[in-house]
Amino acid sequence: MLETSRLWRVVFGALVVGCTSPAPQVVEAPAAPPAAVAVKPAKDDAALAEEAKALLAQAETDVQRARAKRALWLKAWEDLLSARQASAAGDNGATIRYAKQASDLAQLGLEQLAYPAVK
Repeated sequence: MLETSRLWRVVFGALVVGCTSPAPQVVEAPAAPPAAVAVKPAKDDAALAEEAKALLAQAETDVQRARAKRALWLKAWEDLLSARQASAAGDNGATIRYAKQASDLAQLGLEQLAYPAVK
């Protein structure tokens, strides 16, 4: 009986030693570098002026085409006038905004011709 109890102690001891695991090692994850902030490059005044001039010319063309087909909306005409005034004042940002709006509205007026008239 004494030998059996020693045998069980050895088996139990081996079991306990086998079940224990070493202390977990804490590994710090390397810190991610901070995300780079995307800075939009500022357009120089000459490029902005050229863009405003080109968009104003496009708006003039679009409004004239809509006017020739009798599809010009009043808001498109008002935006074209505002774009002209902003261009004369040297405000390129406002010129671009009004010219795009005038061109878009003139295009919508032309597209409206494809729809049937309302009874």
